[in-house]
Order: sequence, then structure tokens, then C-alpha cells
Amino acid sequence: MLKAAAKGQAVALNAYQLGLHKLRPAFVMVGLFSAVINVLMLTGSIYMLQVYDRVLSSGSVPTLFGLFAIVVVLYAFLGYYDFLRTRSLSRMAIKLDQMTGAATFRNWVRSGLPGDAGAGPMAGQPLRDLEVVRSFMSGPAIMALFDLPWVPLYLGILFFIHAWLGWLTVAGAGVVFLLALANRAVTRRAILRSMAMDGAERDFTERSRRGAEAIQAMGMEQAITARWGAMHIATLAAGQMGSDPSEMLAAASRAFRMLLQSAILTLGALLVLRGEISGGMIIASSILTGRALTPVDQIIGQWRSMARALEAHRNLGAFFAAQPAQKQQIDLPAPTGQITVTRVSKLAPGKPGTDRARILNQVSFTLEPGDGLGVIGNSASGKSTLARLLVGAWGPDAGEVRLDGATLDQWDPVKLGRAIGYLPQTLEMLPGTIRDNIARFDPEADDGSVIAAAKLAGVHEMILRLPEGYATRLGGAEMPLSGGQIQRLGLARAIYRQPRLVVLDEPNSNLDVAGDDALAQTIAALRAAGSVVIVMAHRPSAIAAVNKVMILHSGTVAQFGDKEEVLAAVTGRTAAAQAPSAVVPEAVEAAATVPEVSQRTDAEMPPKVAARVKAMTTPKSAASQTPAPQSMENVHDLAAATPRTAVFRAAQPPAKPTTPKVQP
Repeated sequence: MLKAAAKGQAVALNAYQLGLHKLRPAFVMVGLFSAVINVLMLTGSIYMLQVYDRVLSSGSVPTLFGLFAIVVVLYAFLGYYDFLRTRSLSRMAIKLDQMTGAATFRNWVRSGLPGDAGAGPMAGQPLRDLEVVRSFMSGPAIMALFDLPWVPLYLGILFFIHAWLGWLTVAGAGVVFLLALANRAVTRRAILRSMAMDGAERDFTERSRRGAEAIQAMGMEQAITARWGAMHIATLAAGQMGSDPSEMLAAASRAFRMLLQSAILTLGALLVLRGEISGGMIIASSILTGRALTPVDQIIGQWRSMARALEAHRNLGAFFAAQPAQKQQIDLPAPTGQITVTRVSKLAPGKPGTDRARILNQVSFTLEPGDGLGVIGNSASGKSTLARLLVGAWGPDAGEVRLDGATLDQWDPVKLGRAIGYLPQTLEMLPGTIRDNIARFDPEADDGSVIAAAKLAGVHEMILRLPEGYATRLGGAEMPLSGGQIQRLGLARAIYRQPRLVVLDEPNSNLDVAGDDALAQTIAALRAAGSVVIVMAHRPSAIAAVNKVMILHSGTVAQFGDKEEVLAAVTGRTAAAQAPSAVVPEAVEAAATVPEVSQRTDAEMPPKVAARVKAMTTPKSAASQTPAPQSMENVHDLAAATPRTAVFRAAQPPAKPTTPKVQP
């Protein structure tokens, strides 16, 4: 099984090279077809030689018709083998796409992960590169390359007829070859620049289309159009800079080839007058010269497409070589959800060797099945980065993340994906129906599992109220859903088939009160079923149903433990001192640096922070209690007022209203 897994992994990592390797027998066959075709191309020259030197001199009509019958048969074979070569090349192009297309798309999607080295304006280039290579393999340029090795055959026959004719053709071929080299030299940089600018323009165009609402609402249409126009003109100019010299050199090559044929006729006539060759050899030499120079002339004419194909071939090779090697995988038993994070550190995305900031630093914790963890912290504290590391979207630069004792790269990606539910902070549904998206586009998904996930996420009734229900199309410009509805559908997708590890990054950023209640119920149900639920949160309602809390400050764990203990520690009060009827506190002040918050007294805190903490943690009378706000905007000023102090907001499950104890 390990060998099979290693073999499958090798195919995924080297699909392009393996695809070309598997096509080698087909390339050999095409080469044999080209050999037959080029030999049959001598038919016209030999026929003209026989007509002028044998038929005309003898006046034999039967000989003429006999030669013509042979020519018909030979040209029939020529057409047949030319058809076989063309068909073989087109089928080879499709076969290469079939063998490498899935791996190219998969690695391209992988390269689009945030912080991946392959992300950027040219991230979508591999698929276009594969398209360029496929078009080249089925086009006329590659046929010229297969015909090029047979140029010496025609030159040898010309030398056999007369050495002068051979040397004249060699000289002409040299001039045409120099024109081809000049074409390459003057167009290579322009072609590379044009391809890069075209990729940047495509990326800008697609992003502008996706941001159409903001562009229209803020009156940016004219400015964006002007920017696109400038990029488009620059791309056209770069392409034209490569086309101008290529067109000129191609025209010069065609004109020179016609001049060379006339020179061959002139030299042949001179040799006939001197009695060194026959009249039929003049026509045969002219045909042979044209045939010898045709591949070179075609290569010059197709040079731009050939240069693009060569660059695309190199890009694909580099793209697949840059994909990270993966470990061998075995068929591990289904995970239970126990997750261990050990001294995990993550650096900011950037080129290796550069000075990159630490997003996470020495993060460690362990969760058992049924645990719920709320991760709170200010913006840029590392919450989303931790979420990506937990689900395997990113890999740690130091430390490790283990699920049921195995690092994430030891799991089969498909099996691991089924055990993980992930709701990213930025959510975008894929083009397809609601059912397809909830089911993660699984072709074996059953309707019962899809409906169960929708009910667990509290969106089943909402979906049924849509005109097309679960068949409603998503991902288009006319998507009939709001941001909150899309987020709840993303939650249903994340909990499809109740995965053992569920990571939710800001799951209630677009939700209303009803959505918050449904989210809390969903988290509670998942925990009751034995799943580990990790919630990255700013709003306190998101962590109402968890039992553990982690406070992140500048990528470092400031506090971790049971929710009641952590919240009591960061407010400077013990759990016993809290009123049993306490509702969600207005805020939690967390001094996330050493000494630990739980060890800091009011005297150690700056006066402003101590007064604010005391005000927030002193219970109010039942008559003066008001519902807690659902945002953290009113506490960020404490972080600015207190050096090295992080300000957070947390929540506890609402308790039944009772009369609060009165503090002396």
C-alpha cells in the first residue's frame, strides 16, 4: 500500500514530465510518419524529371499515363500518412491535457492559498501554459520541426544532381537560418514581456469584475476603466513590438526563398547550356530547393507561437518542480478529533531568506473530542493564521500540528478533508447549486446528509423559502443571497457529515441575533457529538457554547484554559467572586504580557486600565443590567493607552436571570 501511495504521489508531483515521457512512443511514431511523408514528397520532383527527360523525348503516351498512375497512388499514400500524423499530434495534445490537466489544476488551486509562494498575479498561468502547449502540439509549427531533420535529404539529392545546385541551396538555407536566429533574438524579450503583461491584465480584469459592486457604488468605474485601458494598451504595444520585426523577417524569408528558386532555375539553365544536366533536372532542382527550405520558412513564420510554447513548457516544468514534496501516506483509521499543537511558529509570507515577521510564536495546546475552544484577540493577533494551520491550509515554519497523533501531512488528503470542517473568514461559494456547495461537490453525496447539515446549521427553512430551494444556483452575478445567508451556508458546508475537527474563523461576522443563536446551537450539537470545535472570534456571542478559551496577543498565547477560569483570571477576579447570575460582561481586559494577567493586581495595572476593569467586573443591580453589546469597538482604546496590553472581548453562556449578590 505504501508503494502504491508513493507511486500516486509521484504522479501528482511530476505529472507534466511523466505525461511527456508516456508520449515518447507516440512522438517516435509521428517521426516515422514524417519520414514516410518526406520521402513521398520526392514524388513531384521525380515525376517532372521523368516527364521532361523521358516522355517528351520519346513521345510515349502509355509511359506518361503509367507514370501518372504511379503518382496518383503515391500522392494517395502521402495524404494518408499526412492525415495520420496530424491526427496523432492532435490526439497526443488531448492525451497530455488529460494526463496533466487535473494535477495542474489541483496544484494551481493549492498555489492560491494565502501566503503560498505561487500566489500572485500570475497564479493562473499554469492552466494557460498547458493550453499553449496543447495548441502548439496540434498546430503547424510542430510539423515543421518534424520535417526539419529531412532537409539534408533534399540537399543530398541536389548535390547528386550537381554540386553547384547543392552549394547554392546550402548558401540559401544559411541565409534563411540566419534570418530565423535574428527573429528569435529580436522577439524573445518582447514575447516574454507581452506574456507577463497579458497575465497581469487578465488578473486585473477578473478582480475588477468580482469587485463590480464596490466599483459601481463608489464611482470608480471611470478610473478602473482608465487603468485597464492603460494596461491593455501597454500589453498590445509589447505584443506589437514582438510582432513587427517577426513580420518583417518572415516576409524577407519568403521573398528570399522565391528569389532562391529563381536563382536555382538560372543556374540550372546555365548548366543545361553547358551540357552538364538535362532539362528535366532544372524543374526537379527547383522543386527540391523549395521543399528543402519550406520547414525553415514555416519555423520563421510560426516563431512567435513556438517561442510562447517553449516558454510555457519551461513555466510548467518550473511550476511542478516548485511544488513541495509530500510524505508517504497510509490508510489511517478515521480520526476521533484529538488535536495537539506543539510549539507552532509561523512567519509572515515572503521570499525565503528575507527577514519575515512572526505571526505566531511557540503556540501549544491540546484539545480532546467534545472540546470547544474560543480563540480571542485583537486584529492581527494571529487568529486566522492559527485557523489555517489547524486545517492544513498552511504549514508551520516550526513545531507541528497533530490529529490523533499523526501530523496532517501523514493523512490521505481526501480522508483528512472529510474529517475537517472549515469556515474561512473570507467566504466565496463556488459556482453550482446550494446542494453542491453544502455537499462539497461530492458526487456520492446523498440528500439526507445535505439536509442534515443544513438543519444543523439552521438554514434548512431559509433554503426552502428560496424559489428553487436546494437547486438555487450560487457563484453568479445574480446570486440571490445576502452575506449573512452565504456565511450560514458556509457553516452548513463546514459541518457536512459532522467532521471531527471544525474550525470557524469569525463565523458570526455577518450574522444577526437569530444567526448567533443558531451558531451557538450548532456548536453545542457538534460538541455533543464528539467533534472538536475551534472558534476564532471578535464578538462574544461566538464563544458562548465553548468550554475553553485562548487569548492570543501578538501571536503568543497569553492565556489558555477553561473558559470560566480564563475569564476570571483576565478580570482579576476568581470564579467564586462572580455573581451566579452574571450575563455576558461588557468586555474583558487581558494584559497579555508577563507577568501573567491573572497575577497582576489593580496596583500593578495603569490607573486607566484598572478603573475600566473594575467598572466592567463590578456587578450591577438587576434593575440596571442591560444586554451586552455585540462588538469590541469600545475596548480597543485600552490597548492604545496601555503599552504591551491586549484588549479582548469574551463571553459566557447566558445564565438564568437571578438577583445578583450585592458587593459590600
